[in-house]
Amino acid sequence: MSISRRGFLGSAIAASLVPHLNAQDQIKDKGKDSAPRPSEPYGSAKRPIIICANNGVNYLDDAFAFLKNGGDTLDAALRVVKGPEDDPNDDSVGLGGLPNEEGVVELDACCMHGPTRRAGSVGGVRNIKNVSAVSKAVMEHTGHVMLVGEGAERFAVAMGFPRENLLTARSRKIWLLWKEYHSTDDWWGPGLADPRWTPPSPSPTTSPTTSPTTAPQSELWEQSIRRLEELAAELGIEPEFRLAAIRRVLVPPTGTIHCSALNDKGEISGCTTTSGLAYKLPGRCGDSPIIGAGCYSDQDVGSAGATGSGEENIKVAGAHTIVENMRHGMSPLEAGLDALKRIARNYNNDMSKLKFVDMTYYILRKDGAYAGVSLWEGYSKKQHKIAVHDGTKRSEITVSLFQGNSHDFPQFPVELPKELRKD
Repeated sequence: MSISRRGFLGSAIAASLVPHLNAQDQIKDKGKDSAPRPSEPYGSAKRPIIICANNGVNYLDDAFAFLKNGGDTLDAALRVVKGPEDDPNDDSVGLGGLPNEEGVVELDACCMHGPTRRAGSVGGVRNIKNVSAVSKAVMEHTGHVMLVGEGAERFAVAMGFPRENLLTARSRKIWLLWKEYHSTDDWWGPGLADPRWTPPSPSPTTSPTTSPTTAPQSELWEQSIRRLEELAAELGIEPEFRLAAIRRVLVPPTGTIHCSALNDKGEISGCTTTSGLAYKLPGRCGDSPIIGAGCYSDQDVGSAGATGSGEENIKVAGAHTIVENMRHGMSPLEAGLDALKRIARNYNNDMSKLKFVDMTYYILRKDGAYAGVSLWEGYSKKQHKIAVHDGTKRSEITVSLFQGNSHDFPQFPVELPKELRKD
């Protein structure tokens, strides 16, 4: 027995939300985390420096050496994001990215080169792995800024990028598992921002410790997960990866990498690349290929990029907003938190909706000051982090607008096994 995607929107709310926490208090509160929390203005404002989403941390050493030895800032950033694009086990970017609802991988990317004040972008690209480099080719070899779909793919091939199947055996099996489980569900229907959307309601309780719906709901989830495990085994998904595959089916992941690089001369560039929301409608583009949303770099000011809820970031033009905030005197931290507050304001600070939204911004000012900010502290018990290399490579916890973790959408009930909450 299984329950539909829409069916488990009625699950019990797993955790209460904590009101807005002053960001400066968060910075000062270093006792509750073992990892270092960034200070304002985030270290000593060194140059050169590279910042990126934490899934790029393993690729920073090579890129930083290249940058320090005189390499171009955009080329340095592209070296970082190429790592996840080439990694078949990173199913949020490039090769092995989780596909759209039809089983086709579609990739998005954009870049901005500060020294020459140019930009390039591609959206909905199929069969081409390194779309970040394709966005640079659009910038360098056309009079356009953005190419999409079939035209972007043909352009990439003309520029020498090989066509290849981006759907790996693992990502194909995850998609088949999703397809069987959600055979009657899709991404059609009112979205979170639609006035008709209603949040899940907490289950009624008969006492502080019991609920008439807890046991049946728990049984439904156990049966559903057992069925998914059986399907995963039938599809040949390896045992050690089955719970992770089930999680990707129940909660379609988003995934992206942004990187900004600044050299010792003060030249700055940035890029962002993604495979977008898993099982999305064909042709969907999020914020990653949108200049000013997923990435924005201005040689006079700095650079910013984003990962998270793409539709929400588009509506506030997040990266551009942050850079403009810095232009008008805000610190990287203040600039990022202001953009997050705009997202919250779009929902009238309605926590029943905002708990299903998340966003992380990566911000680098021209003098080397940087910040990583997020709407929530983390997700699925994982903390949001920014990766940094300024001669020392490290990961730092972001400063969050709200305390606590964002909620999965659709939301996990309390009864799910602990191991399924890990990604």
